[in-house]
Amino acid sequence: MTPPAPAPLLAWDLPTRLAKWGLAALVGLAFLSRYYGDAGLVWHQWNGLAILVVVVFRLLWGLVGGSTARFAGFLRGPRAVLRYAASLLRGRPQHFLGHNPLGGWVVMALLGLVAAQGLTGLFTSDDIIVYGPMTSVASDETIRAASVWHQRLYPYLLALIGLHVASNIAYSLFGRDNLIRAMITGTKPAGRYDDRAPATPGRVGLALACLALAGLVVFGGIALAGGDPFP
Repeated sequence: MTPPAPAPLLAWDLPTRLAKWGLAALVGLAFLSRYYGDAGLVWHQWNGLAILVVVVFRLLWGLVGGSTARFAGFLRGPRAVLRYAASLLRGRPQHFLGHNPLGGWVVMALLGLVAAQGLTGLFTSDDIIVYGPMTSVASDETIRAASVWHQRLYPYLLALIGLHVASNIAYSLFGRDNLIRAMITGTKPAGRYDDRAPATPGRVGLALACLALAGLVVFGGIALAGGDPFP
C-alpha cells in the first residue's frame, strides 16, 4: 500500500492572511476611488482610514501574533539576507515556512510605504473640495508638504507592490512553494524548512483585541489631535 501523504504544515494563521488580503483589497479600492466615481473623495478617505487601521493591526500582530507573523520570527540581519540572496543565485534557495529573510524586509517596506501614504492623506487637501481629517488643525505648510508627498510616494508604492506580486508569482511557478496558494490556505507542503515548523497560530481573541485597539489608535488619535475622524 502507498503510504499516505504527510499532512501539510500551518504556515500563516488566519488573522495574518486576512490582514494581508484585506490590505491588498483596500489599496486597490483606494486607487479606484481616487479616479472613478468619488468626486469628493469621501470613500477614498474612508479607504485611507481603513488602511491605517489594518497597518496598525499588523504592527500589533507582529508583536503578539502567530510565530510566522511576529517580526522577531522573520526579520533577520544583513548576513541572513545576503546568505539567502546567495542561495537564490546558486539556484538552491533556502526554504522558509514563513517569510524568507529578503521577503521579510520587503513586507516591512510595503507596510512603511502604505503607512506613509495613509498618514500623509490625513493632511492632504486640494483647497476646493477635499479636506483630509487633520487639515483643520494643520498649518498651511504641513498641508502643502503632505499633499505633495501623498502624490510623490504613490509611484514608489505601486512599484514595490508590482515587485512583490511578480516575485511571489515567479516563486510560486518556479520555486518549491506556491506562496500565493499558501497565503490563501495558510498551509505549505510537509518538508524541511529553515525556520520553525509548523507555525504556531495566534489566538483569535487576541487578534480581535488588536483590531479593536488599532481602530482606537487611528480614530481616537485623530479625535484627540483635534481632527475629524469621520469624513
